[in-house]
Amino acid sequence: MPLYNRLKEHRARLGINQQELGKLIGASRQTVSLIERGDYSPSVTLAMKIAKVCGVTVEEIFRYEEEEQ
Repeated sequence: MPLYNRLKEHRARLGINQQELGKLIGASRQTVSLIERGDYSPSVTLAMKIAKVCGVTVEEIFRYEEEEQ
């Protein structure tokens, strides 16, 4: 998947677990886990909520890379 993230690092910096982050962004713990593992790409809205809670820009958490053909 071409969308990479540093969500786990930012969540650890805040000292919160997946459940707590989920409550803050209006998502489940399972969704947070899927995003951290790279198995789920969040919507733009959810990505912006995550960045706001972490106090950083979306680009500081998520990085998109084109897959080579």
